[in-house]
Formats: sequence, C-alpha cells, structure tokens
Amino acid sequence: MSAVAQARPLAGFRIRPRPRTTELGLLAIVAVTLVVGAASLGATQQLREATEAGVTLKALDFTPPDPQGLLVYLGALLAVHVAFVLAGRRTDQVLLPTAAMLGGIGLLLMQRLPQDLVTQSFGGTQLGLGQLQLAWLLVALTVVATLAIAVRSDAWLRTYKYTWAAAGIGLLLLVFVFGSESNGARLSLSIGPVSGQPSELLKVILVVFLAGYLSENRALLAEESTRIGPITLPPLPYLAPMVAMWAIALGIVVVQKDLGAALLFFAVFLGLLYIATGRPSYVVGGLILFVAGAFVLYNLFGHVHARVDNWLNPWADPQGAGFQVVQALYAFGRGGVLGVGLGAGLPLIGGHLPVPAVHTDYPLAAIGEELGLIGLLAVLGLYLVLVSRGLRIASAGHDEFRSLLAAGLALVIGVQAFIIAAGNLKLIPLTGITLPFISYGGSSLLANALVVGLLLALSDRGAEPPPAPRDRRRRFRGFRLGKVRA
Repeated sequence: MSAVAQARPLAGFRIRPRPRTTELGLLAIVAVTLVVGAASLGATQQLREATEAGVTLKALDFTPPDPQGLLVYLGALLAVHVAFVLAGRRTDQVLLPTAAMLGGIGLLLMQRLPQDLVTQSFGGTQLGLGQLQLAWLLVALTVVATLAIAVRSDAWLRTYKYTWAAAGIGLLLLVFVFGSESNGARLSLSIGPVSGQPSELLKVILVVFLAGYLSENRALLAEESTRIGPITLPPLPYLAPMVAMWAIALGIVVVQKDLGAALLFFAVFLGLLYIATGRPSYVVGGLILFVAGAFVLYNLFGHVHARVDNWLNPWADPQGAGFQVVQALYAFGRGGVLGVGLGAGLPLIGGHLPVPAVHTDYPLAAIGEELGLIGLLAVLGLYLVLVSRGLRIASAGHDEFRSLLAAGLALVIGVQAFIIAAGNLKLIPLTGITLPFISYGGSSLLANALVVGLLLALSDRGAEPPPAPRDRRRRFRGFRLGKVRA
C-alpha cells in the first residue's frame, strides 16, 4: 500500500471530533506565560515612564502594553485548537504550542520595541511594529491550520518536485533582476505595498525537491561509488545535483550578498544527503567544497571580505562597521544569567536603539539582555523541541519521501535558528536570515508556518478504527453459567 493511501482515512470510517488534551494543556501554559510576561512588561514600562517624568507611583498598573492584541492572539490559538479537535485528525500535539510560544515571545518583543521602527498604512489605518507582527502571526496561524487539516496526500509534492524546483529558480531570478538592496544585500522583492524575502519560501521548495530526488536515488547514492585513485565519490551521473547545490549556494552569496541563505541551503542539503545515504564521506566532501568556495569568495568579493573581517575584529571600528556586533555583545553582558527584566533593557540612546535592526537581525540580543542566559536557553530549547518532533515524525514516516521531507523541514527550523543564534553570539559572521517565529517579517512567519503546517499534516496517524463490538449474549451466558473469564 502506498504512503498516499495510508495517509488517507480508511473507507467506511467516519471522522469524528477527537479531544487533544496534551495540546490544550500546553496551550494553557503558553497563555499563562504570555499573560504574565505582558503584565510584567506593562508594569516595567509604566515605572520607567514615571521615573523619567519624576513622578512617584503609589501602585503599579500591570496592564499589558497592548491587551487587545494579546487577547486576539490567544483567541486565535484557541480557534486553531478547536479546529483541530473538530477535524478529528490524529496529528502531533506538541508542535502548535511550541510554535505558539515562540510566536508569543516575538509578539511581546515587537510590542516592547519602539512602534515606529516599522509602519505601514492599510486603508487609511496606520499600523505599528507590534500590530503588523500580530497581523502576520494571524495569517501564519491560518496557514498552519489550513495545511494541518486539509493536506491528506503528499502526491502534489512528490509528483511535481521538478516544477517546484523550477519555481524556486524563478524566484531567485526575480530577486536578482527586480530585488531591492538593504544594507548591501539584495534580499527583498516588493509587490505594491508588500515586500518579502523569496529566499524564505525557497527553503521549503528546496526541501521538497531534495526529498523527492534523494528518495528516488537513495539506493545508488548509498551503495554505489566511483573511485578516482584513493578518493571515493558518488556515482558520477549523480554528482550533478551536489555540484549544482554548491554552485547555487555560492551564487546566492555573490549576487544577493546573502551569507545566511547560502549557509542554510547548503547545510540542509548536506544534512538530508547524510540522512538518505548514511555516508559521512559525502558530508566531508561537501564541506571541503564549501570551504574552498568561501575562501575564493573572501578573496574576490569585497562585501564577503568586509563581513568576515568585521566578525573577526569588530573593535577595529566600534563606532562604524563593528557597532552592531559590539552593542549586541554588551547587551548579552548586561543581561547576565537572570536578565534585567522584560522591558527593562537599555533604553534609547540619542533617540536610537543601542542595537540597530534588533527586530530583525538581533532579537536574541534583546532576549539575552532582558531575560538573561536562562531565558536565552529556554528559547533555544523550544527550537530543539521543534526539531526533535520533526525528526520523530520523520522516523515514523510510511516511506522514504515522507521521512526525508519531515527531516528536511525539521532541519530548516534547526539550522536557521542555529545560524542566527551563532551570528548574534559572534560565533560566525552575522547573516541576513531571521530567527524563526520571533523576528519581525511576514515572509519569514509565512514560510515557517508552511513548515509547521506540513509537519502536522505528515504526523497524521490515520483514522482511528472504531472499538470492537461487544458480544453481549456471550458475556451474559458466561455470567449465567458462573464462568470466570480472564
């Protein structure tokens, strides 16, 4: 029986509502945590405003900065949960609360920052940073619910994998030709008043294509080899995808000047290649190719050279190129182990934030300052939960395509979170990617919603068979004859 057939409810079984007690309990914990955090944020902001105005407060008001927005977000989470219950699918019950907690932390962070960092006008209504983040979160939750409930077959993914790959290449070409530059990198594509980063969607397309390709050719890649002297390589006809991925990753660095997307795509590719074949030699060979290409780019292209030099020694120009890195390190230092408190971070300096682009590039610096090392580890732990649930879904996959697809989607979340965290902590050069579910950005939230929604759909264990009918006559006969049944 094919995986597609197994993913569908069995004929004759009626889908009925199913309680999801684990999910409901975890969502209750998420709600309590976010309400307490929002109340703490409101009290801290009120105390700061009173201190700056020279007013003594008799009592603190724990009203959140945007109570309506928080209630809308929590109400949307409850609505998604109710939809899952009514749909009756036996899907994972941990993914939604984990993503909801990360999204809630991002919402509180955007409400805490100055609202004029990002503003947009829709129908004459001016929306600030926190309101825009809430709007995109609501759209993301809609995407998650739609995919988790409606997707019951993977045929549309595995059958058209080359079409998806062509669409991804088309997105890259659009960015190359019509994209706009920001901070020296060509990342965004604007359509009317809405702009986004197509590389966020491309990471999902890449996983779909790789899962289809590797599932079809896994046996050859795992068992066959081509020897060139002492070197063992994959079968030569199947080297093309590896070389193509290497070229695309480095091409993104050259044209888009986007180090983050290049690292993400190539790391996910190597991870899936190892999962499919179990041969570490492929990973080692890919890393050698990537390091060699990066060395060439470092010596040929000025923006790569400047980014690496700024990472190695940001104190060479602490008021210029190294300002963002230096200020982020100071923020982590101010936070210490326990943090200074939500909303009590360093205020504006000369009318500007101490860490530039904190809402997109450096959200972990703000979290590390206000919630400390403990809060930072808790956030990273949530990403580990997402990755572990994704890998668990992969291990339970009905066939190789579904397993590789789930593993690749989990790797996308994990690798992206690692890259941005390492960049914030100065372990690697800072890249242009976002922190999943926390950083501001509609394209980022929607792409990660696609990941979680697909993982939920892939986790479905099928329709639950009805309980076996009881043979009341036989049981009554046994009782009448005085028989003891085990």
